Amino acid sequence: MKYNVSHQTKYNLADPISIAHNKGWLEPRPRYGQQLLEFQLDIQPAPSIKSREVDTFGNPVWLFSFNEGYSSLSITARSQVSVSASVPPPDSPTCGELRELLRRRETEDVIAATEFQFPSTAVHWNAEMREWAGQSFSDDLPVVSALRDLTARIHEDYTYDPSATKVDTHVEEVFRKQRGVCQDFAHVELAFLRSLGFAARYVSGYLRTYPPAGKPRLIGADASHAWLSVYCGQAGWIDIDPTNNVFTSDDHITLAWGRDYHEVPPLAGVCVGGSGHQLRVSVDVEPVESESE
Repeated sequence: MKYNVSHQTKYNLADPISIAHNKGWLEPRPRYGQQLLEFQLDIQPAPSIKSREVDTFGNPVWLFSFNEGYSSLSITARSQVSVSASVPPPDSPTCGELRELLRRRETEDVIAATEFQFPSTAVHWNAEMREWAGQSFSDDLPVVSALRDLTARIHEDYTYDPSATKVDTHVEEVFRKQRGVCQDFAHVELAFLRSLGFAARYVSGYLRTYPPAGKPRLIGADASHAWLSVYCGQAGWIDIDPTNNVFTSDDHITLAWGRDYHEVPPLAGVCVGGSGHQLRVSVDVEPVESESE
């Protein structure tokens, strides 16, 4: 499937910013099954400095700075992306086999994956969380089956509620409240999996859905979205979306991945000055072909 994506962020300030330095994870990254065909980043007013680099996880990152300041700022990322459908492999290793593989760390792929086994800024856990997650796993169960069960339990027990959390809400609080947004549900499932010894990474991106007639669209359509990817040995990395209880396919567009949200936010930065800011974000994900093609 081919998409045109427009992601626009606008800031209006009561008092101007005099100096600002920013980073943006807004360019869809290359990955298996996804190809970036076009990308354009338009920033108004024009920044004093603008450059592109690749971070430690292989994500494209745009850096831009303002030495003369601004009272309003518009950042528009336009992408054309081709995404192929993917199906979780039926022959994934068992949970016991995968944990042993990660424990032995005998290949470069496994060593690289173990970076995503540990606590991070937004992903940590306690004994209660580990016990709750462990109900979905046994050593002789295929990893894909365990993932499907854990994700279904999160989807059933947790309520999508944008008013329940903020960007810095602790994952233990999300676990207690069982309420939040896609970012929170991704962090919770990451904490569950890492607590059990698995390697899993946070994925930021976009979601576009095509519901059957009379059925509701998936939550998060035409918006920034978040899910997670789990290392499954020879089966590779498998992406799963706890907000919508699905393995990802050609309706999920990957922007970036890291250990949690704080390593791959759409925009981050520091500034001098500025107050009373108003923020508006709009995302449009438009298929280039019709759904029948």
